[in-house]
Amino acid sequence: MADTAEGREPAPLSAPSPLTGHIQRLFQRIRAFDRRRPSVWNGLLTTFWVLFAVLDVSTGGWRTVAVDRHVPEALVFTMSAAFSAPLLWRRSHPLAVLAFMAPFSLANVWTGAVIQASLLQEIVVFNIAVRLPLRTLAWSGALVAAPLVIASVRFPEVWSRLLLPHVWMFAIAALAGILVRTRKEYTEALLDRADRLERERDQQARLAAAAERTRIAREMHDIIGHNLSVITGLADGGSYAAARSPERAAQALEAIGTTSRQALAELRRLLGVLRDQPEDADRTPQPTLDDVDRLLEGVRRAGLPVQLLVRGTPPPRPLTPGRQLTVYRVVQESLTNSLKHAGTSPSLAAEVTLTYRPGALETLVTDNGTPPQGRWTSAGTGQGITGMRARASLYDGTLEAGPSAEGGWQVRLRLPLEDSPS
Repeated sequence: MADTAEGREPAPLSAPSPLTGHIQRLFQRIRAFDRRRPSVWNGLLTTFWVLFAVLDVSTGGWRTVAVDRHVPEALVFTMSAAFSAPLLWRRSHPLAVLAFMAPFSLANVWTGAVIQASLLQEIVVFNIAVRLPLRTLAWSGALVAAPLVIASVRFPEVWSRLLLPHVWMFAIAALAGILVRTRKEYTEALLDRADRLERERDQQARLAAAAERTRIAREMHDIIGHNLSVITGLADGGSYAAARSPERAAQALEAIGTTSRQALAELRRLLGVLRDQPEDADRTPQPTLDDVDRLLEGVRRAGLPVQLLVRGTPPPRPLTPGRQLTVYRVVQESLTNSLKHAGTSPSLAAEVTLTYRPGALETLVTDNGTPPQGRWTSAGTGQGITGMRARASLYDGTLEAGPSAEGGWQVRLRLPLEDSPS
């Protein structure tokens, strides 16, 4: 209990002793050989007991326990063979073998021979307990007990010698068979469970790999699409200003270099987790709401004036990293598409509004440009809108994109601050 309370791991199980391991390996080899060639083991066991029965008759050993020592030896030999030879089919037809032995068992106790070979019935009982239903085991017990009850009535003075050995042997054989059967079923259940767990593990691995590929594609689209749009805007502005204001052109080139390095750093961090040794990958945190100001600064340098408005009171506990990343990527994607599609009007501007409401955060990104033919549609075709809606759905959020009432374009994200109860 102390180990559990202190959080320490339990001591590892000790390895089996060399003798135990050797015995286990020996039994495993014997079982494997028996599974490959069952007829060999059946033949050896049957031959052994047939020889034992013949030896018992030929040496007169059966007379030491017989109630009547004057039973003809031919009859004793026939009964001994009837109890031993059918063991060859004890696995394939155990109930039929036991039924075949029943008349000879009755003759054995009725004549008073009481040969020891009659105890071989319990070997068949063991196989019934291993392979057949328990109801069949009960019927086999009645089949074995019936001749013994009759013999106890015929020879009441020795009833205990006739009945008790068979009762004890039947109980031992039945319990041994049930234990072997239970162990076998348990092992098969473990193997089946291990097989199902392995299949589920492979399926989970494939699903995780597909989800990771989707996530990486979404992240790369956001990073590359946004930064290339910023670089394109800076390059166009720099080439326009090169003739009139070389200083502005130099600033544009410097901004292009900064944006390019930022994009390369983000891509390097994203792709670093795909290396063979992930411990060498960059562990830089994902963007959060604190990085939105830096994002907007890059957009302004690209030529799109944008302002940030925060309304409401932020919750005392910060949003989860996943929600913050979702808001960041939606703002980034929306402004990127404003740079691409909103036109080149000098009065073009954008606005990002973060509104904290009870239990939710609403993000509204608007611009006053005119949506051309190639801009998003409300149906949500394309990787950008699909990726944003997929991000929002991960946290039970909603995203709407379309023309605004003022004639520009807007993207509205509503994100619950906490997970909904399952």
